[in-house]
Amino acid sequence: MHDSSVNRRTFLRSTTVSAVAAAVGFPAIVRSRGSAAEVLKIGLLEELTGVPSGLAIRNSRGAKMALEAWNQRGGVMGRQVEAVEEDCQTNPGVTVTKVRKLVNQDHVIALMGTVNSADTLAASATANSFGKVFIDPGAHSDQIVGKSCHWNTFMTCHNTWQMTHATGFSIAKKLSKNRWYFVTPDFAYGHDVVHGYEDVIKRIGGSIAGNALIPLGTSEYSSYITRIQSASPGVLIVLLFGSDLVNFLKQARAFGLLAKVAVAGPLLFYEDAWAMAPEDRVGYWGVDWYYKSDSVLGSNNTLARDFISAYTKRFNEPPSDYSCTGYVSMDRLLWAIDKAKSTDSVKIARTLEGAEFQSLWAGTTHYSRVNHRLIWPAWFGELHSHGTADDPYDILTIIDRQPPHEETAAELAARGQACNLGFP
Repeated sequence: MHDSSVNRRTFLRSTTVSAVAAAVGFPAIVRSRGSAAEVLKIGLLEELTGVPSGLAIRNSRGAKMALEAWNQRGGVMGRQVEAVEEDCQTNPGVTVTKVRKLVNQDHVIALMGTVNSADTLAASATANSFGKVFIDPGAHSDQIVGKSCHWNTFMTCHNTWQMTHATGFSIAKKLSKNRWYFVTPDFAYGHDVVHGYEDVIKRIGGSIAGNALIPLGTSEYSSYITRIQSASPGVLIVLLFGSDLVNFLKQARAFGLLAKVAVAGPLLFYEDAWAMAPEDRVGYWGVDWYYKSDSVLGSNNTLARDFISAYTKRFNEPPSDYSCTGYVSMDRLLWAIDKAKSTDSVKIARTLEGAEFQSLWAGTTHYSRVNHRLIWPAWFGELHSHGTADDPYDILTIIDRQPPHEETAAELAARGQACNLGFP
């Protein structure tokens, strides 16, 4: 089936009202007009503190804009919706505690959020134990929609396998296929990315020079940079994000590494690029989505352009890819509840999977019935030191687009990520 969840007129009306409310100090989330018992509650988990906090904040903004749009046009099943937001603190143990609190005390009917893979895996498993639908808008680990998949969990962002295969061949063509050196955050996401690139290297007959496993939150990189220089890499594949990426590139430049070795990566977060010094903005990077490219948005996508305009006006910066995936995740979750006319989790999940829709990029898309991953394109771009004269935020040029590929159960099993959704 096909669905376009928000039409242009509704979007403009809802975002305008929301922007006015924010300007005069009203809450960002529209509260119920009826009694408390009529309100539908959605749990919103975000890493509002910790390394990925910038990503999480923008993810939350996008989710709240989608929720507000639904409330302004009458709510879900005729009822207003409220987001109950919790900071999971970039800590899987805290994440488990927050999910339990949201379900047991706040009585949420479904959950979404998290941008860190370890937190997402914890949230997915805990939500599953309660039988609650959970949508992952921002954590990319293969495990989430692979060997650790659950019937209740859906992934909106690209998984690491798609990211590495969408960018790996472009990196080899643009730069080199030989002596790749990985700079890897030492947790599930980083390990999965390296595994994906190892498959690309085998396919193209390339080589790997080394892999530096770096704990999250590292501030001093001199020992790692010295080791990288000694290996004489052909391409530096940087998998870090947040302040870790910003600090690493700053120190790599100071050591002269950026002037000697080409830089690339599977995924660049705009928040990180904006936080870098202009001289550190180098290389070629994959992106989940970009706000200023016909290759991404299409030429006549009024929903996307209205979202970008409303978001930019409200937050004084353009939406990031995490703003996009936050919006889409909340919008689809509320659509599924409304379409199913039920808060029953199995009915919501069955409604979500396989349903075709149009959203903030060109073309139609859907969540796979095989592993609940969103099937949509990926993009590859060149980072520039400065933006354009009319838009200082526009520091990326999209140079390639990878069409979506929906894995079969056999493909997942072949790479050790067989998914058994296990519906009740």
